[in-house]
Amino acid sequence: MTRKEPTTLDGAELLDRLRATIRTYVILPSNEALDAVTLWIAATHALPAWACAPRLVIRAPEKRCGKSRLLDVTEAASYNPLMTVNASPAAVYRSVGTDSPPTLLIDEYDTIFTGSADTYADLRGLLNAGHQRNRPALRYNPNKDQVEHIPTFAMAAMAGIGPAPETIEDRAVVIHMRRRRAREKVQPWRIERDRPAVAALGAELNAWLKPNHKALRDAVPLMPVEDRDADTWEPLIALADLAGGQWPIRARTAAVALTGAREERAETSDGVKILRSCWDIFNEAGAVTALPTGHILDRLKAIEDAPWSDLNAHRLGRLLREFGITSCNIRLPIGQVKGYSKDLFIDAWDRYCDLEPPQGSHLTVPSVPSVPAQLNPGTLQNAGTLQSVPLQDSVPGLTCNATLGTLGTLTPAPLNQEPAHGQTKLRLVPSAE
Repeated sequence: MTRKEPTTLDGAELLDRLRATIRTYVILPSNEALDAVTLWIAATHALPAWACAPRLVIRAPEKRCGKSRLLDVTEAASYNPLMTVNASPAAVYRSVGTDSPPTLLIDEYDTIFTGSADTYADLRGLLNAGHQRNRPALRYNPNKDQVEHIPTFAMAAMAGIGPAPETIEDRAVVIHMRRRRAREKVQPWRIERDRPAVAALGAELNAWLKPNHKALRDAVPLMPVEDRDADTWEPLIALADLAGGQWPIRARTAAVALTGAREERAETSDGVKILRSCWDIFNEAGAVTALPTGHILDRLKAIEDAPWSDLNAHRLGRLLREFGITSCNIRLPIGQVKGYSKDLFIDAWDRYCDLEPPQGSHLTVPSVPSVPAQLNPGTLQNAGTLQSVPLQDSVPGLTCNATLGTLGTLTPAPLNQEPAHGQTKLRLVPSAE
């Protein structure tokens, strides 16, 4: 009897079928989102090949947007799924810390990640650390008097209303669900009826990918994104390259589209917002090399809807120090004040804001007026002038008749004018150059 050779599975055809199956039960916001979910599910069947385990965050603005339905379909097709709506961090740690970690699926994460960050720090730490290999959790076992290393590396998907913690979304493929229109029809999902067929499709994915773990581990796909985004998307793109067909193009298109959408929706930190606002302030000031702290604070506080109404010099300094920007003494016509040099912002503008140093000026900076003959104590004249004064000024020397040295507090009188009673006549002496 002739032994039948096993049939070679077509990866592209499997992914096409999985994609069509997902579309049967759920309306996703875009084709790129549908492609991304398809590839993520397939990637759960090749976890031993990956250096990073991308998270899948399914978020919606309101109820009835299909997020839980999508998580149900994802659970059915994923490798060794472990679904939960509420679990203690210890239970999750012990479940993940096995030789064959499950695919963790968390529904209604908005009920978990609420309140103080301390209340869910352990679970958030697990999801953050488990994105990358060799990031075990350490726990002390008093019964054995030893420190235990608990593996955290596993695929994880989450669904909920509103954003997930920022550190998790930064490691995730993020799907923004929307409520479907009345004319958009889907087939109802019934676990007993529909799950077995979807699970069987997941088994086919596993049979296709298991012999290809080494090829996937050694793959160096051409990435359309960089840094942590590349870490997150590399497994999906490597898998798409293995499948062939239209999937290599689909995967890279999805990576660019979803990563760009996340950047547009992401909330910018106060530090980066201040960097951008400082760029505007320096740009408006024109060709100045430094600005006083007071002027920067006044302009920042004048911005409508800014989240720093209580901003002061101390808090501004603390925020900017994180970017390597510190205050310094700058010289103005009114004297020496604390301020910030534009040169110190240039590196931070380039790294965090993708902004070039301000060029030119939208405002004309007034020239430095002549210094008045006398200043009343405690008053500053022309305080609005922001023109920097060169450090090397040519200042005429002063001396005093019949005295040694320079008094420094008297104003030189014109040569043809007699001093008032009780004042000493000063004469101008050209400075030696």
